[in-house]
Amino acid sequence: MQVQPYLFYDGRCEEAVEFYRGALGAEVTMLMRFRDSPESAHGCKIPSGSEDKIMHSSFRVGDTTVMASDGMCSGQPSFQGFSLSLTVVDVAEADRLFAALADGGQVQMPLAETFWSPRFGMVADRFGVSWMIMVAPS
Repeated sequence: MQVQPYLFYDGRCEEAVEFYRGALGAEVTMLMRFRDSPESAHGCKIPSGSEDKIMHSSFRVGDTTVMASDGMCSGQPSFQGFSLSLTVVDVAEADRLFAALADGGQVQMPLAETFWSPRFGMVADRFGVSWMIMVAPS
């Protein structure tokens, strides 16, 4: 069994996927636009003007698959009540990823040494997704 996050970007999914490709080295494994859905021929309701938006995508960050969509394309993504956690092997990698995710985002807790990790911090990226970055304790 696996638990995989599925994020809805309400019209900003393509921008988010490209951001994660650059910031995290994410590898896109699947991308389908609303116009390409076989269901569209069967009366599936596509949000008006959203034919080129992303119906479904998946991308890998390290060993994890994240799925994402534009959802109903309302333009108001809301990510509350959770954080995605990145555990890395060294302080330099934590610093690099934290800075990349913070670009256009908001630092919630600056990177610092804690009793459980040589480096831990929290940041909401430019889409509002909350991330926790930490170095694995040695």
